Amino acid sequence: MFFQRKTIHCPVSYGGLPLSTSVEELSFVVFDTEATGFQVAGEDRLIEIGAVHVQGMEVIEEDVFQTYVNPKRQISQEITQLTSISMEKVEQAPEASEAILSFFDYVETRQAACLVGHYVSFDSLVLKHELKRGNKNLKGLQTLDTLNMIGFIAPSYDMRDLERYAMAFGTRIYDRHSALGDALTTAYLFVELLRHFKDRGHTTWADLLKGCTL
Repeated sequence: MFFQRKTIHCPVSYGGLPLSTSVEELSFVVFDTEATGFQVAGEDRLIEIGAVHVQGMEVIEEDVFQTYVNPKRQISQEITQLTSISMEKVEQAPEASEAILSFFDYVETRQAACLVGHYVSFDSLVLKHELKRGNKNLKGLQTLDTLNMIGFIAPSYDMRDLERYAMAFGTRIYDRHSALGDALTTAYLFVELLRHFKDRGHTTWADLLKGCTL
């Protein structure tokens, strides 16, 4: 019997925004995920989503999203030590599909131009594979990566670690290897990078998209 997957659309405004829109007028959701490991196409599972709203080139710290996720598998001691996420924290948490849909509800109400992350391709894969396991296809997941922005501003940089970039650009650092903490750290780095873009005369949505396409 053939089962058709349900299509889930990430509710961002990416394609519907005039390219002339000023960066100051744009809304973003900066997010991060934690998982049981790096093999997210295989055995590893999502265990936390964290996000924060950026509006008018300001981080809105009181407007955040955070949920633990029940991975339906054991969390290793190494991951618990790294993230502070234990089996006790996730046993009453929603499963992945439910958590991701709640996150997308948050994104939709913020009218985000797109999602933003640091090495965001990993976080995107986590969401896609978890929804696929729930018999859902994810469409319209449009993202900006702070790594690409840094590559545009300072192409000689060769490090990838979020904390080291935050230190290099003098931005705030929150709890590492916590999805919300890393989302907040990324958000402040992102806002600082937007200021660098503006200082170089890149002031519109079109400029931002061009600068992030490496």
